[in-house]
Amino acid sequence: MLRLPPFDYHRPTATSDVTAILADRGSDARVVAGGTDLWPNMKRRHQRAQTVVSLMAIPELQSISIDDESGVVRIGATSTLTRVLQNESIRALYPALARAIASISSPPLRNMGTIGGNLCLDTRCTYYNQTEGWRRSIDYCMKEAGSVCWVAPSSPRCWAHTASDSAPILSALDASVTLESASGQRTIAVSDLFLDDGIDYLAKRPDELLTGIELPAASATGKCRSSFWKLRRRGAIDFAVLSVAAAIWFDDDIVSKAAIYLGAVGSLPAPVDGLEEMLVGRPLTEEAIVEVAAAARRIATPMDNTDFKAQWRGVMAQRYTEAALREIAGLDAGLMPPRHSLL
Repeated sequence: MLRLPPFDYHRPTATSDVTAILADRGSDARVVAGGTDLWPNMKRRHQRAQTVVSLMAIPELQSISIDDESGVVRIGATSTLTRVLQNESIRALYPALARAIASISSPPLRNMGTIGGNLCLDTRCTYYNQTEGWRRSIDYCMKEAGSVCWVAPSSPRCWAHTASDSAPILSALDASVTLESASGQRTIAVSDLFLDDGIDYLAKRPDELLTGIELPAASATGKCRSSFWKLRRRGAIDFAVLSVAAAIWFDDDIVSKAAIYLGAVGSLPAPVDGLEEMLVGRPLTEEAIVEVAAAARRIATPMDNTDFKAQWRGVMAQRYTEAALREIAGLDAGLMPPRHSLL
């Protein structure tokens, strides 16, 4: 049986108490919400902490609200995935986000896991997400206590891939996050929260706490059409081996803005570049969709760090991007659509 190591446990009722502990303990402290990622990682000794601070006794972090004037939707960081998924406003205004959340793991884990925790989900790798004995038998990788990335042994960096399903679609929808610390508060775009490194994958400082997510009214249904497609071996529970999140804004039938992010093909949600030239100012035609899908294939460089062959995952990045855009355009997607229950 895998057991948790000993640690000091705190359950404060105010964010100021959390940030004070983080400022005092630094990298020796970790926060926990639902614990669906941290507790298994600590049991396998992937992550360590001398102090663990629970966020689940802070009521304001669990709220979901809509600003009457701006139309901005704010989701508290410890809102469970189930609660976000069942929120009628989110399902109506941001259906692709609801689909992405519905694809995460299984109902029991969505009942525990939180939206903030999913955003900050640790990166994954075949050589890292194993038992302690397995990792020790081949020598630890760079993400553990070793000096070599077993995915690319000559590389100076870790190639563990992003595993969050909410991160690509929140990036595409121009969402932002609020980070709080003992020294103050700042707001950054979700797309700026991530770094292209399998180990140091977050731009959040160790003393900062992610307290909430804001979705702009300009990205809601009626102003923006969005889609999320996820590839995994099984139809449920599994982490993504590829995901595509697309958001397209229209002025009548002409594209005025576009954003596409690929998940699980790198250490951060990878933006598809060049959309301004390929889509903006034009209708979303089948020819334009093929062009964009080819661009997605060029930037998708998955490595042998998860399930399925890396080359095939790259090909599927093109196919899934095309399917997501065809869905937005109201065309036959050409592939079996994701079957994620929203209930």
